[in-house]
Amino acid sequence: MSTASIRLDQNLVDKAAIMGKALHRTTPKQIEHWAKIGVMMEDNPELSYEFVKQAIIAKAEKEAGKLEAYKFG
Repeated sequence: MSTASIRLDQNLVDKAAIMGKALHRTTPKQIEHWAKIGVMMEDNPELSYEFVKQAIIAKAEKEAGKLEAYKFG
């Protein structure tokens, strides 16, 4: 993955640093996380934030091999 330097509002960077620290992410990773959510929300305006958040968590669980088959009944 390539990277690019961009200029961001300092208030956004400061907030990302605080949130990133609380969530064990670097400031750039926190901004990437917000951007990913923003793209998903714009692409799917009918979905709630909670649904999008759970979809991201489910994808991470799948990639980590932590999903279990659902058993009906």
